[in-house]
Amino acid sequence: MSTRNRFAIAIAAAALLAAQDGGRSSVKVNLSADSPVLLLSAGWGESRTSERGSASILNLNTALSLRNSSNRRIRAISWMVSSQEVTPGGRASVTRASLDIAPGEAFPLRVDLRLLRPLGKGPEPAVEMSLDGVLFDDLSFFGPNRLDSRRVMTAFEMEAQRDRRYLQQVLQASGPDGLKKECLQSLARQAELPRLNVTLARSGRSTATDPEREVRWSFLNFPGSPVEPVAGMARVSGGEARAPRLEVHNRSKQEVRYLEVGWILQDWRGREFLAGAVPAKANLAPGANAEVLQRTSLEFAEPGGGPISVESLTGFVSQVEFADGKIWIPTRAELADPKLLRALVPSAEEQRLTGIYRRKGVQALIEELKKF
Repeated sequence: MSTRNRFAIAIAAAALLAAQDGGRSSVKVNLSADSPVLLLSAGWGESRTSERGSASILNLNTALSLRNSSNRRIRAISWMVSSQEVTPGGRASVTRASLDIAPGEAFPLRVDLRLLRPLGKGPEPAVEMSLDGVLFDDLSFFGPNRLDSRRVMTAFEMEAQRDRRYLQQVLQASGPDGLKKECLQSLARQAELPRLNVTLARSGRSTATDPEREVRWSFLNFPGSPVEPVAGMARVSGGEARAPRLEVHNRSKQEVRYLEVGWILQDWRGREFLAGAVPAKANLAPGANAEVLQRTSLEFAEPGGGPISVESLTGFVSQVEFADGKIWIPTRAELADPKLLRALVPSAEEQRLTGIYRRKGVQALIEELKKF
């Protein structure tokens, strides 16, 4: 691996996927010649294989060591792992975000996955790994993006930048005491958020026994949102919502190709829960309307298994991707709506930063914020 003109690396792994017949398997790591990361080493830990029916179950327990070989700081990475492209359960990925990897710096990547592979496959590698994407600090991207990791990682990093910037502004305006107060308020909200279990009903068929009724959506409209929800309904029975349908309007001057509408449900006791999101790929022209229809059924219950009776639904646009790949997310000011504060889970970055404060104190958080 001292040169960069060959990065298709076949790694024989005696400990990996040790079949019952004592045979050996291999892992192939594919990195292109212009890859912004290099593979330094790989350890296969307790990776094993077992048989179930006509398939092998591959339990990967892998520790990779990578190096940032680019001249930019890495903020996120998505790693694709495949045992069989066309087999259900034969492909998975590992994504790490909120990174700050300097040029030349090495960093670890753990791959703990379970994959399926048909029995009787030929001598090709049992597992192939490759880079699906790297996101840099300027939000530029490298990779084939087969798993749509560019959109996912870009939105995640934009949320992280937004929330880091907010805490930096709090520190500048109010000092360490103000930052401490903000962290305590965030931690209190996180502790008080009502929890909800959401499951997908089989085949989208209703399993509820209560009479079904149509519930029309209400909406939170953000002034800066390029897409506006204008109408919607779902069929509700007890703790189940079927076929949520939304009509949205593109009020921007750009074509929209993807959007997510978050939704909050209220139960009969007035409690509000973040229930998920309706994602949609669309070719929504400027000024056009489109219907977002999700042919599925979602069941809601409290963590202890107690039933939820859905009384009302509130929707809000949580993410938009334009045709040119740019992303829109709500601002901190738009997320300050009292209804959202009661139900919306803070970003992963806000949870990470407030966790630093909780474990190590305000000075450790200040030092972390200085890194960005």
